[in-house]
Amino acid sequence: MAPTHVLRCCQRTLAWIPVIFIAAVVCWSYYAYVVELCLYTIISIGEKIVYMIFFHLFFIMFVWSYWKTIYIQPANPSKEFCLPKVEKERYEKEERPENQQEILWRAATSLPLYTRTGAGGVSIRYCDRCQVIKPDRCHHCSACDMCVLKMDHHCPWVNNCVGFSNYKFFILFLAYSLLYCLFIAATVLQYFIKFWTLCRRKSVENCPKNELKDTHAKFHVLFLFFVAAMFCISILSLFSYHLWLVGKNRSTIEAFRAPVFRAGSDKNGFSLGFRKNIAQVFGDQKKFWLLPVCTSQGDGLTFPTRLVSADVEQQATVTLQQEPSKSAAEVPESPVSESQNRLLSSEQNANNVAEHQETNTPAESETITISIESES
Repeated sequence: MAPTHVLRCCQRTLAWIPVIFIAAVVCWSYYAYVVELCLYTIISIGEKIVYMIFFHLFFIMFVWSYWKTIYIQPANPSKEFCLPKVEKERYEKEERPENQQEILWRAATSLPLYTRTGAGGVSIRYCDRCQVIKPDRCHHCSACDMCVLKMDHHCPWVNNCVGFSNYKFFILFLAYSLLYCLFIAATVLQYFIKFWTLCRRKSVENCPKNELKDTHAKFHVLFLFFVAAMFCISILSLFSYHLWLVGKNRSTIEAFRAPVFRAGSDKNGFSLGFRKNIAQVFGDQKKFWLLPVCTSQGDGLTFPTRLVSADVEQQATVTLQQEPSKSAAEVPESPVSESQNRLLSSEQNANNVAEHQETNTPAESETITISIESES
């Protein structure tokens, strides 16, 4: 136990190295831009003020979103997804997977679960490590050693697992880091060219004097442009990919392995349309979209789903429309999501009241029939 504990502590300590590296680069970039470029290199006062205002705006939003991505802990399944003590003991004693699945099915009858696992989607998703029934879109992170709600991936650059609780912050971190690097690269470019020209003409005799002095700021400006351009290229591809995932309402795991429903796997099972997909991550109020504050919809345990076209129960609903002679009780209803149940509850109650009133007044319908027959 002792060597394992020490090894685990060493792993957790080493995991902070990428975060420390990013923090060091950001601190150096702040010094290089504010001190070496704005204070020592730029001559125009107006240009200094404009550059400093926009730089600090991007810098604050970038650091804020980056800190929130690191600081917010991943959300875990609630206690209702844990097996009762008696069922847990029975599950651990059972050796046959079929009997274990029977125990899980009994425990999951009252849980809002739509995804399955195994061939044909007949098995309940259960984590033996955390000993919980996995909610929809929940996965176990081996690096964090826990089940994470709506897990996307484990990011070493933030030393945290990106999931339901901090996915919006991670997207904003990518967005503001991209803007931060683009702004630095765009504003430093002209001084990069001047310093680069000064370096090349230094060995030429009788060269014209450059308006920039050959000072120690030259190194910081040249290196600052290279670093900003390099990070721009790498962040742009990652940011574009995650924007595509948000538009499709998928996680990185679901992009590579489609979730399995009762009717089979469906990569678009959680897609609600472009606007609703964005609202799932950023919320309904657009004024908070660009701020690293929690506005994501839902609780991370249940998610609205669309009707799966290949669902057997949905095909039964189509059969009911084609054969109206059958009663509604003989055909099962099509599966709807948790949110759709809430939306349809008021309409169903109103329809039930209307049907109850119609069944209580059969005389009126018979009177109408008799009057028509007398006229004919």
